[in-house]
Amino acid sequence: MKINIVMVEPEIPQNTGNIARSCAATGAKLHLVHPLGFSISEKQVKRAGLDYWDKVTIEEHSSLAAFLGKYPPEKNNMYFLTTKGQKCYSDVNFSEMEEVFLLFGKETKGLPEDLLQKYITNAIRIPMLPTLRSLNLSNSVAIVLYEVLRQDNFKNLEEISKYFS
Repeated sequence: MKINIVMVEPEIPQNTGNIARSCAATGAKLHLVHPLGFSISEKQVKRAGLDYWDKVTIEEHSSLAAFLGKYPPEKNNMYFLTTKGQKCYSDVNFSEMEEVFLLFGKETKGLPEDLLQKYITNAIRIPMLPTLRSLNLSNSVAIVLYEVLRQDNFKNLEEISKYFS
């Protein structure tokens, strides 16, 4: 299965660095939708991604409209992560999909409201206490990314350490 993590206008460099590292470790492709709140050459982004930057496939898009033009939601398995989602991320059956796109919005505002309204049936959420606004973005990506991988039986990933067998 091909997994695409799509960051729409991320603002915090450390989150993007952590997400890049998760993508590198799992083989997921990272899409960065501009404008970014930082330069990917910034020290904080590089530090968070450590020496994994050359191991992740990154595709940059000039805008959300450009991304959606290239990858229309109607023709792709596209899911929109939001606290407004009506379905839990673990209720989606990813296991039969050849490719999936997981879209995450900017840290301060999430994904655009009009986008969520248009594709509300594919808006999914991570359960949490109702008294909090949201989870950290890089943690949210990791939670959903690993659910998709789990449903695909962690194909091509090493599950047992060769060092302790």
